Amino acid sequence: MSGTFVGMPAFPKAAHEAVNNPTLRGNLRHATHTIRAKREKAVAEVSDWAELREAGKRIKDHTLRHLDHYLVQLEESVTAAGGIVHWAADAEEANRIVTELVKATGESEVVKVKSMATQEIGLNEALEEAGIHAYETDLAELIVQLGKDRPSHILVPAIHRNRGEIRDIFTKEMSEWGRPAPEGLTDTPAELAEAARLHLREKFLRAKVGVSGANFMVAETGTLVVVESEGNGRMCLTLPETLISVVGIEKIVPTWQDLEVFLQTLPRSSTAERMNPYTSTWTGTTDGDGPKTFHLVLLDNGRTDTLADEVGRQALRCIRCSACLNVCPVYERAGGHAYGSVYPGPIGAILSPQLRGTASEIDASLPYASSLCGACYEVCPVAIDIPEVLVHLRERVVQGGEVTREGNKVVLKPAKGHAAERAAMRAARWAFARPGALRTGQRLASRTRRLHPRSLPLPGPGKAWSATRDLPPVPAEPFRDWWQRTQGGKDGAK
Repeated sequence: MSGTFVGMPAFPKAAHEAVNNPTLRGNLRHATHTIRAKREKAVAEVSDWAELREAGKRIKDHTLRHLDHYLVQLEESVTAAGGIVHWAADAEEANRIVTELVKATGESEVVKVKSMATQEIGLNEALEEAGIHAYETDLAELIVQLGKDRPSHILVPAIHRNRGEIRDIFTKEMSEWGRPAPEGLTDTPAELAEAARLHLREKFLRAKVGVSGANFMVAETGTLVVVESEGNGRMCLTLPETLISVVGIEKIVPTWQDLEVFLQTLPRSSTAERMNPYTSTWTGTTDGDGPKTFHLVLLDNGRTDTLADEVGRQALRCIRCSACLNVCPVYERAGGHAYGSVYPGPIGAILSPQLRGTASEIDASLPYASSLCGACYEVCPVAIDIPEVLVHLRERVVQGGEVTREGNKVVLKPAKGHAAERAAMRAARWAFARPGALRTGQRLASRTRRLHPRSLPLPGPGKAWSATRDLPPVPAEPFRDWWQRTQGGKDGAK
């Protein structure tokens, strides 16, 4: 993945700073609770939601198992429709391909549809280095770009900003990027939207090159699909003469019939709408209609490595709805920036460490950025068992072991700072394997419980673990003794 967030502190430190920002917490709480409540109502309207969820899971799993076949079919379909397919193994190669394609047009500006794949690879920064200006046209992405900020949510990148902050950003920064904000701009939503509309309209009409991602790619026809709510995507996908789409290889669905499932679950899970206001589909190029040239850049960037992990690969089912973020108690308090990745929240905590590896401090900390409450799994429209993958990745961080990196099998060493945790787990395994020792330990703990401290600060590496945790109170009587003392024990029940 891109180095856009290199230099960010590990999650515990970043989250500690975020939770002490009352404005940020207020913005997040209001926004996530509002979206969550609307989603619950939208999903409740569908009587077969569980069946749709299971269908989405099965379609994604089938596609991932046969990804090699569907990628070849997609390339053949796109090429037959007049498009040109490029393969990018990593962010550097993808950025080089897109930069060269833009330079070949002779243009120095591009308009962009909101795309997490291009954020992942740091495309805007790569284009800027080549003297090419990339203009974000999604309202929230525009706010982030004008504010020289970073996205903090998958669906609403500027969720951490309130209306007053957005007004100030528009007033100060719009003039440097194009048409300035109107005089006397207030923080009413209508005025802010109109200011953005006027600012972007001149860019839509002038730009000759558009850059997009895609929510889905249909292998049988070579069709790409972008769903959005503002109409900016439709403008970017139809007005430019050249369209370049950068899409992760996992975004394939085999057929149009498969696509129908996701066009029901995605809008309800993300924006709590029955259908997307704008669903744009295009297949190659057509004379006299839309861009004259279409390029598709298929991005790996760690995805095939993730695919090799039988437990972790389910993260590639993700359709980027952001439902898991809106129900996560950790995200609600820490915000997206603390995750140090364009993929924040629960899905980011399992996706980023797989795409980037767990060598860095922040990536090694992400699997721990969760309470394991399971709310994320309950709302996921493709049934990704995020808690299962989090525990799996925690084991990888602590124990090390064999993983696939850049297509090669490598053995990771256990991460530093977890020696005490490994020793504690070994001791627990020893005790649980010996009932007599476990019973003696439980009784001893109960009889001395009044002497137990509320917390137990550990020295050295263990301090990071114990500093945020209280010791659970020990009951006055072990369960085994209670069971023997009560009627259940007298009956000989087991």
